[in-house]
Amino acid sequence: MNKYIYLKDLLKKDFKEVWDLQTSLLDSIVQKKKEKRNSSNKEIVTPNYFLFVEHPHVYTLGKSGDLSNLLLNEDQLKNKSVTFYKINRGGDITYHGPGQIVGYPILDLENFFTDIHKYLRLLEEAIILTLADYNIKSERSEGETGVWLDVGTPFARKICAMGIRASRWVTMHGFALNVNTDLGYFDHIIPCGIRGKAVTSMHVELGKKIEEEEVKKKILKYFKDLFKVEEFIKKEVE
Repeated sequence: MNKYIYLKDLLKKDFKEVWDLQTSLLDSIVQKKKEKRNSSNKEIVTPNYFLFVEHPHVYTLGKSGDLSNLLLNEDQLKNKSVTFYKINRGGDITYHGPGQIVGYPILDLENFFTDIHKYLRLLEEAIILTLADYNIKSERSEGETGVWLDVGTPFARKICAMGIRASRWVTMHGFALNVNTDLGYFDHIIPCGIRGKAVTSMHVELGKKIEEEEVKKKILKYFKDLFKVEEFIKKEVE
């Protein structure tokens, strides 16, 4: 099993471009898995990747999502310079944009464990532990993915959305943590298709701008511990 992960920060990059990159990496891992299964060569290993990125304004709708949760028409999207994609992850509609840390782990889970439920819970835990370092108490909400604050109260609000796709135990898509995000863009959707629940950010909760590079380092630290990663290796993956 290969517990090394290639790490790449793509900085600011268009959603579709990164979606295509993720798809390419997933397909290459699946192909290598097929080669391994059909070969006697025990030295064939499947790689793992972790991409950080910040997208320009974009709304994405999961494969089982409801288009009526997007509250803008095509002309309004164009006027606000927001793109829209219906994509192949789980979950409903969400927003990505500046000030948000998006993480895309493209992992062969057979290198770690074969349990999608566990995978999602550990992703959530990495964010929960990161937020705790900033004295933000966050938690899970039963029956809903992602990370929340004040669950079970009228003030419940989501700070990190999650949605994944897996094929032959290879993952893509991931999480989106609101750090310094302009939350006004969430007003034009029903986030995750859940009515009556708000969205928040680290900036809003702490009342100050947050250093995003520091947050990324903390996420990687906890991800490494939780997934028992040997090492993150910086590498060009395009």
